[in-house]
Amino acid sequence: MTVEQTARTFFEACETGGGWEACKGFCHAGASFACQAEALAETTTLEGYTEWMKGLLGPIPDGRYDLTAFALDADRRTVVASAVFHGTQTGAGGPGAPTGKPVASDYAYVMRFDGDRIAHMTKIWNDAQALRQLGWA
Repeated sequence: MTVEQTARTFFEACETGGGWEACKGFCHAGASFACQAEALAETTTLEGYTEWMKGLLGPIPDGRYDLTAFALDADRRTVVASAVFHGTQTGAGGPGAPTGKPVASDYAYVMRFDGDRIAHMTKIWNDAQALRQLGWA
């Protein structure tokens, strides 16, 4: 599997709520994670992030993504994916009762590879905007 194929398969597994069990085969053990968003401030591993994403689909059971771009920078062994996350909070979870409010939130993943596996991922995301749309902030 190429780096690009690995990144695409990881992205799909993560975004559909597969959690670490579905994602770990594409990542180094202990792969790091960074995101300058308050909602993910305490999340420092890719394992933690994939489990957070899995948990997000509890309160937003119809959560889905629309991939808007996908690119490989072969010289830097980095893949960048951008998408829009869509869904409505109809399930239990979140900060209170279901709000019934929709969200459409842009984000990007920057996945850096070491060999054939992801060693680090940065998520670029405006969590404050997404939380406001859902009625959580």
